[in-house]
Amino acid sequence: MTRTTPATSARPSATPVPTARPTATPAPPATPAPAPAGLALRVSGNHLVNASGQTIRLLGVDRSSTVYACIQGWGLLEGPTDAASVAAIASWHANAVRLQLNEDCWLNINMGGSAYGGAAYQSTITNYVKLLHQRGLYVVLSLAWNAPGASQARDQQVMADADHAPAFWSSVATAFKSDPAVAFDLYNEPHDISWACWLNGCTTSGGWQAAGMQSLVNAVRSTGARQPLLLGGNGWASDLSQWLQYKPSDPANALVASFHVYGPSFSQCTTTSCLNSTVAPVAQHVPVVTGEMGENDCTHGYIDVFMPWADSLGISYLGFTWDAWPNKCASGPTMILDYSGTPTNYGVGFKNHLLAIVP
Repeated sequence: MTRTTPATSARPSATPVPTARPTATPAPPATPAPAPAGLALRVSGNHLVNASGQTIRLLGVDRSSTVYACIQGWGLLEGPTDAASVAAIASWHANAVRLQLNEDCWLNINMGGSAYGGAAYQSTITNYVKLLHQRGLYVVLSLAWNAPGASQARDQQVMADADHAPAFWSSVATAFKSDPAVAFDLYNEPHDISWACWLNGCTTSGGWQAAGMQSLVNAVRSTGARQPLLLGGNGWASDLSQWLQYKPSDPANALVASFHVYGPSFSQCTTTSCLNSTVAPVAQHVPVVTGEMGENDCTHGYIDVFMPWADSLGISYLGFTWDAWPNKCASGPTMILDYSGTPTNYGVGFKNHLLAIVP
C-alpha cells in the first residue's frame, strides 16, 4: 500500500502507456557508511539471523513518504529524519524500518530537472539508513513506485518494469552491498499478473514489458550483494499460495517471502484459516516477513489477532505506516499523530504489543 499524497487512494488508477526510453544518465549511487559492528542480517534455513547467528525477527514500521514527495516535486520526504524522530521509532521497541523507494527519483530519470532526484535523493536515503542503523534498526529498501519508458513513476504498477527496475536494483545494490544490516524488497505489491509473469516477466495488458522476480534477483546478485531479498507475493502481496512453486533461483540462497495484510477484510487473505493454509506452509521453508500490516478502520482489533498468530510461527511484521498525515486514519492505516511517536488508536495496539514482547 502506498499513497499518491498523504490523503489519496492507495491503488493505481491507470497503467502508463510505454514510450521511448529516456536518455538521461542515472546519477552514480551514493556510498553509505557501514552499519555499526554487530548489526547484520542473513538467512539461515527458514529464519533470519543476526551477526551472532541468533534467530531474529524484523518487528517495526514502514515509512512511505520516501516514495511520493520526490516525484511530486515538493521535497525528498515528509517529516523529520533527525535523531529525535528515529529515537521515537526505537522507543516502541522496533528493530526495523522499511522504506519505500521511487525508481525515477533514485535513477534521476523522467524528473524534468527536479532538484529531488539523483544525488539529492540517494544521499537522503543513504544518510537516513545510516541514522537508523545508529539506533540499532535494520532497514528494508523496497521498490514501490515505477513506470515504463518515459512515464513518470507516480504509482506502483502490476509489476516491476523491465525498462528501469533492473537498473534500479543494480544501482541500489551497488550502493548498499557493503551494508549487512539492509535487506532488499524487490517489488512492493505485484498484482493482476500470472505467477509465470511474476517469475519471468511478461508483456502486460498495458503493452509494456514487466520484469520478473528472477531478473531482479539477478540484477542484485550481479553486483556482488549478498543481502536477504524479500519477494512480495501476488495479489497485492497478499497471496503466497504459489510462492514456493515459483521461487526464483538465488546463488546466495537468501530469499524471503514478503506478505502484506490489511484487516479486518481489506486484503485477499486475512482470516486465520487462510493464513494457516497459504502463509504458514511457506514459513516452514523460508523466512516470512509481513512487509506491511495494517488496519483500515483505525482500531487494532484485527492486528491484535494477527500479531500473536505471526509470533507463534516466527513471522516478522512491519506496521504501515509511520507517517503523521494531517487527516490521520482517513487516508489509510496511520500509526502516529506526530513524529514524536504519539500513537493513533490503531498505533496504540501495535505499540503496546511490541512493548510487551520485545525486551
